[in-house]
Amino acid sequence: MLNSLFGLSDGSAASIILSLAVMLVLGYLTTRVTKLIGLPNVTAYIIIGVLIGPFSLDLIPSSMIAGTDFLADIALALISFCIGEYFKFSTFKNNGLKSLVIAIFESLTASLLIFVLTYFILDLSLALSIVLAALASVTAPTSTMMTIRQTKAKGDFVNTLLQVIAIDNLIGLFAFSIAVSVASSLAVASQPASLVESIVLPVVKNILMIIVGGGMSFLMLLLMPPGKKSADNRLIVSLSVLLLFCGVCVVLDVSPLLGCMAMGTVYRNVSNDENLFKQLNYFSPPLLLLFFVRSGMNFNLEVLVSSGGTIGVSLLVVSILYFAVRIVGKYAGSYLGSLLMKKEQKTKIYLGLALIPQAGVAIPLAALCYRSLGDELGGTVQTIILSAGIMYELVGPVLAKLALFKSGAYSNSLSELTSVETVDKDGNPRSQVDILIEQLQQINDEIAKDREKANENEKAFTDAAEEQQLAESFELFNRGRFLNRR
Repeated sequence: MLNSLFGLSDGSAASIILSLAVMLVLGYLTTRVTKLIGLPNVTAYIIIGVLIGPFSLDLIPSSMIAGTDFLADIALALISFCIGEYFKFSTFKNNGLKSLVIAIFESLTASLLIFVLTYFILDLSLALSIVLAALASVTAPTSTMMTIRQTKAKGDFVNTLLQVIAIDNLIGLFAFSIAVSVASSLAVASQPASLVESIVLPVVKNILMIIVGGGMSFLMLLLMPPGKKSADNRLIVSLSVLLLFCGVCVVLDVSPLLGCMAMGTVYRNVSNDENLFKQLNYFSPPLLLLFFVRSGMNFNLEVLVSSGGTIGVSLLVVSILYFAVRIVGKYAGSYLGSLLMKKEQKTKIYLGLALIPQAGVAIPLAALCYRSLGDELGGTVQTIILSAGIMYELVGPVLAKLALFKSGAYSNSLSELTSVETVDKDGNPRSQVDILIEQLQQINDEIAKDREKANENEKAFTDAAEEQQLAESFELFNRGRFLNRR
């Protein structure tokens, strides 16, 4: 429709540029609408992608979908690398073993229940059941991290939650990489693949990628030693190394997920540098917007509500059941793990609610499935995960915030947010009005302090522009002095 409107040829430079502009503008405008009703940005991107895609308004050329397949790899590389930020080894010393046990319980319980549902109850294929079970284990950290930062939540519950999310993503990405290899063997082989081909070889490949990815972090450190590179050059170098590793993985037909996570983990612990992750997080939104809009464009509503074919049951039914059963698995697994580790009662009850979000990680993985497993199997996985992802985005952030509040990680009570004496210097009780005024003053002072501190993500990014401008001005000044001498 866009090409015919402007008389453009399919795949031309003008067509691609206009398509990108339309995706960015409409994606942004949709978030302005969804924000009014409290929906997260990812939901807005997927919805507008569905509307402008070939299965609805057909606004964007279909060649644009095929030509931007690389966006899934870039999105996964950025997401996986930034997940490595949460693997700070120093924070695992006191509580790491307990978090590991909880993460194993909650991720494996969710995967096991999904496998039982899909393979034994819904009678789906083994390949499809394995992939969906692996995807059930992952948790998206973004919305939970945003809630923690907004509410300034802290304490044992928050530390446990962040550690569990990091570990369960490591487990989930490892399981997913193996599941895709096994599913590919089951789907294309005329005879069942051997144990070595289907399981051992994928495990070995992923272990090698973890080692190589960890080693690439030292290349990153070598190319940008602390204090010797400007912020813009650090961003260029880090993206170059990430894309180099990601490209090699694609050439070798190996998932870059674990390697990028290992790269982020090693970099975070060796360099103790948080600013790079903040720069990447500030740089990545336009790319992630394009990726999620593109994912929505692949969403076929007709296939979702239809039944029959190789599946034999409506994918909408599968999506709803996947959505519900994964929540049960996450909650039950985290409760059992917390019970076994003798965590406090609030952690047992509320931790599982904070592990519900998954769209930010599962949808990029589903896009990788589509490319690796083909239109039939990969397309089925992507349709299920996209529809379930929308449901998770509706309830996940709300449940995560509820869990943080109910666990006592943060409070809206003035008495807990402030520290005010209830008696004066002479020991006489102060009036409620005086106490309230002082409490409000403390909160106002805190807000003022926050305003004085520029947004860390924005500062990390704008520092690059300021340094570059200063360097260019200095260079122009020196050129002027040189010309004057001549």
